[in-house]
Amino acid sequence: MANKGQNGQETEAQVNLSEVLQVRRDKLKTLQEMGQDPFKETRYDRTHYSNEIKDKFEELEGTTAKIAGRIMSKRIQGKAGFIDIQDQNGRIQSYVRKDVIGDEEYVVFKTYDIGDIIGIEGEIFRTNRGEISVKAHKVVLLSKSLQILPEKFHGLKDHELRYRQRYVDLIVNPEVKNAFLTRTKALKALRTFLDDRGFLEVETPILNTIAGGANARPFITHHNTLDIPMYLRIANELYLKRLIVGGFDKVYEMGRMFRNEGMDVKHNPEYTAIELYQAYADYTDMMDITENVIAEMAKVATGSMVVDYQGTEIDFTPPWKKMTMEDCVKLNAGVDFETINTDEEAIAIAKEKGIEVKEGMRRGEIINEFFEEYCEKTLIQPTFITNHPVEISPLSKRNAEDPRKTDRFEAFANGWELANAFSELNDPIDQRGRFEDQERKRKLGDDEAFETDEDFLNALEVGLPPTGGLGIGIDRVVMLLTNSPSIRDVLLFPTMKPIENKDSEAE
Repeated sequence: MANKGQNGQETEAQVNLSEVLQVRRDKLKTLQEMGQDPFKETRYDRTHYSNEIKDKFEELEGTTAKIAGRIMSKRIQGKAGFIDIQDQNGRIQSYVRKDVIGDEEYVVFKTYDIGDIIGIEGEIFRTNRGEISVKAHKVVLLSKSLQILPEKFHGLKDHELRYRQRYVDLIVNPEVKNAFLTRTKALKALRTFLDDRGFLEVETPILNTIAGGANARPFITHHNTLDIPMYLRIANELYLKRLIVGGFDKVYEMGRMFRNEGMDVKHNPEYTAIELYQAYADYTDMMDITENVIAEMAKVATGSMVVDYQGTEIDFTPPWKKMTMEDCVKLNAGVDFETINTDEEAIAIAKEKGIEVKEGMRRGEIINEFFEEYCEKTLIQPTFITNHPVEISPLSKRNAEDPRKTDRFEAFANGWELANAFSELNDPIDQRGRFEDQERKRKLGDDEAFETDEDFLNALEVGLPPTGGLGIGIDRVVMLLTNSPSIRDVLLFPTMKPIENKDSEAE
């Protein structure tokens, strides 16, 4: 339906658009009346892609090929015409002559529109101007496009519309497809890295009866048969650690996580993460995996461990810089928490520095508030931040030298958290105490705090060996590798607010 102007009337441009769309439908009807309904075609035996013909032209010249794709440009010159066909791997030109395909077929060919999907069988050759092309012997319409692609020089630039109509975005903006090809390469490199080191890829539930494994607000649904609330997973950590209890030494799972939280350039309600666990290892082993696997992803996907992100060069080459959270706070905020030992002292310095203090906050939580306020934005080059306070690390093993801290790290680059890892807490008594502290926070109004998972506690009582665990935010890594300013640019179909009035979509 055409969009209407402010006075409720269709503009001249909108009327013209409606007329063009109707012309396409009329062309389809004419073809169908001629017995040439393109939507009845069920398959096409393509023999070559565009890039293959160009890359192997010397050996393919003069041979016959069958190509298929979308018409992206069309130039008719009397009894001959040139069209550019776009397939998955690129574009190639085809030369169509009336005296070759026949008068009747040429008349039909001239009615084809930009956006139509066609198949061409013909000879591979080079034109007088030197362009590798296919000289058509036979042309068949495989699908009629009833919509109009954006104008080729300006393309589809409206970001909101691009995300909503990703299928059009992929057609008219080649760099978008390249970003997702880079994503695929990076994920394949990640899996290969882990598979080669003996990790087993597994699958765990996405629907959970308890939202656990991370501090986040879940999406809640209802199972009708069992008549119970269920939650889309916010993390897969607790299930994966159950597998370590069960005897698997190295496991990983990559997939969608769901968090009912805000949306911005770094956050989408559903996103991709990987978590992996290794028995008889600790957080230092996870540190080694993190810097090496992300460097490998960069190398395989982009050809280099050094990437340019929005004008800033980021070097993923191992080893990465290491710094404790308290040292980072001391450096950037000028507050030395080694000399601040009580909750009361921490609250006082927080108020002095303008840090928001919520009811029930403890020293460790305030250290984290200082870190988020003063430090994260300074961590441009890949950096490991270690020794997180126990209050913000409910699943981490305590540090042997200072039980107020944990054997944990977060990896940062470009001021973003990319990974989180720790030596897993395997003391079931300590773990129960941590869950009880999370329940205390829930009662104070923190709806992101953990619920107590009794079955997980039972698994720990069965016995979890010393274990290192790691989680990596895939989308943020891919953003850096593809120079993408928003997480929506690396998700094929990001979450979008529905359009209530279809007539206003283009307004």
